[in-house]
Amino acid sequence: MNWLGFALCGPVLWAISTHLDKYLVDRYFKDTDVVVLLVFTALMGLALMPIIALFDATTVFQRDGLSIVLMTLSGILYMGGITFYLRALQDHEASVVAPFFQSSPLFGYILGFFVLGERLSGTQFAGGALIIGGVLLVSIGSGPRRERFRWRLAALMSTCGFVMSLSTLIFKMFAIKDEFWATTFWMFAGEALFGFGFLCIGRFRREFMRLLRNNGGALIAINASNELINLGGGLANRYALIFAPIAIVQAIGSTTTLFVFVIGVALTLLFPSVSREALAPRDLAQKGLAAVLVAAGIALVSR
Repeated sequence: MNWLGFALCGPVLWAISTHLDKYLVDRYFKDTDVVVLLVFTALMGLALMPIIALFDATTVFQRDGLSIVLMTLSGILYMGGITFYLRALQDHEASVVAPFFQSSPLFGYILGFFVLGERLSGTQFAGGALIIGGVLLVSIGSGPRRERFRWRLAALMSTCGFVMSLSTLIFKMFAIKDEFWATTFWMFAGEALFGFGFLCIGRFRREFMRLLRNNGGALIAINASNELINLGGGLANRYALIFAPIAIVQAIGSTTTLFVFVIGVALTLLFPSVSREALAPRDLAQKGLAAVLVAAGIALVSR
């Protein structure tokens, strides 16, 4: 499988994870701070760290102090970005939140250009523009004009996009210089520190324990499955970053929007109590056109 295959694994798995995130937020975290949900993410990364260390102990621990600090910071930034995303998901449907992920490739291009000196060919630039145009198309609502653009949602997801792009930039800088698994290990360390920091705060620790007592079995099972799915998408995306420009990989990652819609339609038809998507002809045509634009963009990017 080449880098494009790994890059596409990310949005497919993230789309599944987005619907699971929405289910978790609505079912267990509607009136609870979403930071508590991220504690479970931190615990999942913490559980995987010994496996990575056992698999590649030499490269994991033979890093200089500055590299370890920056790679750990990348993990902390990643968790910070996810916090903004989950806050947006508390108030909006998954198919409404997902299109705003297109801010990531825009920030990614700027950071990659100025920090890494990455350059895109004309064909790749056109492909990235088509992908971004496609996901922008699905973000246009059909309600009254004053409701078509959601400013708070845009602010949360734009902040998420910038923080995630900064985290990805740090990861790529060290994934190129050092070993992939070593970088991933120390990113997980940063995620674990993020979760541990909030567990040290009484309010969040009490909420965490309350959720474990009241819904422990179901919550752990669903969240563990969700984190494994999200982890698979993240690892595939990070691996693709080693071989392709940051803006291109993140532009492909923006197709998560389309997969979120497709899965949402399937859930609406099969399990309407779980998810509801607009299935009017106008909505389906809009998403279909967006899919064509994104497919054309991916074809150009992969050349």
